Amino acid sequence: MPETNVKMKAKDTISAKLAECYVTIKDRRYNFMQMKTFEAKGTKKKQEIPILGQTGTGNKSTGWHGTFSGTAYYNQSIMRQAFMDFKNTGEDLYFEIQVTNEDPTSAAGRQTINFTGCNLDESILAKFDITTDEPLSEDFNGTFEDCKMPESFALLMGM
Repeated sequence: MPETNVKMKAKDTISAKLAECYVTIKDRRYNFMQMKTFEAKGTKKKQEIPILGQTGTGNKSTGWHGTFSGTAYYNQSIMRQAFMDFKNTGEDLYFEIQVTNEDPTSAAGRQTINFTGCNLDESILAKFDITTDEPLSEDFNGTFEDCKMPESFALLMGM
């Protein structure tokens, strides 16, 4: 008889310490090792649909949009230069981000997501903070137009 109360093993959670983040800008690929946090979301756009014979409405998905955010150490000028180029020429920068999560202890394995058509919403141009001993960091946020998942986590035993 199969076990009915299967539980996830703690070792199968994913530690992000070995994550990888690459940014491709105009045919140049950068190891964006400055990143401390990253999150990308796909959000559905929905339309409420009135339905005859019921008091509640239904919901119809009509599209989606993608957003990302993250925090990086303040020790690179690539994104600032992209903003300066936009300011000076009007040519906006679209780029790619690739994020891979893999924890060798977890049976979940490896997942990679590629985001294309990425575009920053804003850029910190300069900063300092003499009131802290913490290294300087900066927040990034923006949008993406498409994504693919060439590698996905394995199903854990019992799923």
